Amino acid sequence: MPDRTVLFVCVENAGRSLMAEAIFNAEPPPGWRATSGGTRPAGEPHPRTRRLLEEIGLDLPGHAPRIATAEMIERATVRITMGCLDDAGCPANLRTLEMTDWALPDPARLDDAGARRVRDTIRDHVRRLRTELLLRDRRAARPGSPAP
Repeated sequence: MPDRTVLFVCVENAGRSLMAEAIFNAEPPPGWRATSGGTRPAGEPHPRTRRLLEEIGLDLPGHAPRIATAEMIERATVRITMGCLDDAGCPANLRTLEMTDWALPDPARLDDAGARRVRDTIRDHVRRLRTELLLRDRRAARPGSPAP
């Protein structure tokens, strides 16, 4: 089965979307992987992002913050925004495609405890997403089932 991609998008790709990518890719469902991008990427991850991931035994993804390109958006199987739909810089085509918005606050604007709550909420959302994708794949694998 070819890899299918979950794309996580936030404004700077410096915190929320990087955390979601790292958490998802730590235990991806078979045939899935995650990537991330931003609408206006920062020059580097927020300094706290690395620490927040290390606290749960994970590393930052192996890329710097980057733009969520039209190609990334179009090719993604699942698209999840972290709240960037409220931002004027959100790509127009992202608004017209099927996607989910987790509407999370930017942890860079929060104290350490607030940033940890955002990270833990992302972890909970990713766990539910993994379960949904596994169930969807199992249903699709049944004889006579429609493709996802």
